[in-house]
Amino acid sequence: MVLSEQMSCKLALRRAVSSALAAALALLICAGLARQAAAHEIRPAIADVTVGADEVRIDIVLVLESMVAGIDLQGIGDTNEAPEAETYDALRALPPEELRAAFLDRWADLRAGFRLTAGATALTPEIAGLEIAEIGDVELARDSLLSLTAALPPDGTPVTVGWVAAYGPLVVRQVGQEGEEGYSGYLTGGQISAPLPRDAVAQEGAWTAFLNYIAIGFEHIVPKGLDHILFVLGLFFFSLHIRPLLYQVTAFTLAHTVTLALAILGYVSISPAIVEPLIAASIVYVAVENVFHKRITPWRTTIVFGFGLLHGLGFASVLGEIGLNPGGFISGLVGFNIGVELGQLFVIAAAFLAVGYWFGRKPWYRGRIAVPASVVIAAVGAYWFVDRTLL
Repeated sequence: MVLSEQMSCKLALRRAVSSALAAALALLICAGLARQAAAHEIRPAIADVTVGADEVRIDIVLVLESMVAGIDLQGIGDTNEAPEAETYDALRALPPEELRAAFLDRWADLRAGFRLTAGATALTPEIAGLEIAEIGDVELARDSLLSLTAALPPDGTPVTVGWVAAYGPLVVRQVGQEGEEGYSGYLTGGQISAPLPRDAVAQEGAWTAFLNYIAIGFEHIVPKGLDHILFVLGLFFFSLHIRPLLYQVTAFTLAHTVTLALAILGYVSISPAIVEPLIAASIVYVAVENVFHKRITPWRTTIVFGFGLLHGLGFASVLGEIGLNPGGFISGLVGFNIGVELGQLFVIAAAFLAVGYWFGRKPWYRGRIAVPASVVIAAVGAYWFVDRTLL
């Protein structure tokens, strides 16, 4: 009896140590992912360009601090990955006047990164205005409005606009007459806009716009959409069988397509303050259900569809920031959705190659990989929910 009690105590101790180690590992992973969640996502700057007969004006909504800090935004997911991350964080805590002074001190160097031309003539931009918001939540990026002007040569040549790759993605929109729809380009890697005429509004080619929106959709998932990535991983870790995964992904896709279209058309409008916490809650739900259910339940696909409606509203906010051209609504919406789907398939394929292919047939796969991974995903989703509602 004594020996049996000793063995029971040893077994209980081993289980406790194992659980403690697993909990510690989960907390470390959660801490890393939570840091990523609170990280400073790189958003495209948006430049509205007005081309006159003798002057061009560019109003740019951008995160001024990353430019002042000298961060190279090309090829990174957020500013925390940059060597200048501490400088960037310090700049975000500066009052508007101090940040303005820091920007003006660097303007002579920063101006060289703007690529403005009229035909073969390089243009020199001058600052026409700079509006910087007051200090708010320093965990969120602060938008500023930088207005530039440049004199045009008297040859009537069209204008091109862009900047160096280090300044990050740039959306260029030519401003025309009221109700006139024209060029809207999503520029990455130092690309330059299409020529913008002085006496009309440039029209973007349908195929070019379509490809641009595919890239935007993919980038919103990989690498920028960590919440959407975790939701898709929650679907993946439920089962490696193709039928349950197909049911869930199809339901999710159909749902976010519906709300994305309705939101862009203006039929549905829900505050991000409501949508973002609910997206976090959706991550918690699918991950927790992974732990307690081994087979797909009758309500799982329906609930995933409902969560897809929420994620579609999140996608719509991205297109809202960029400014989907109503004239190219169908091609833009389809292209963006294709990009999102390619991003989701990339996440699933990466997860399968990382763990599913090697360990999916092992009898311990669910207990040692799928369930612990789902617990971590649920913990991160719960942290986001609290952060987006209470903190």
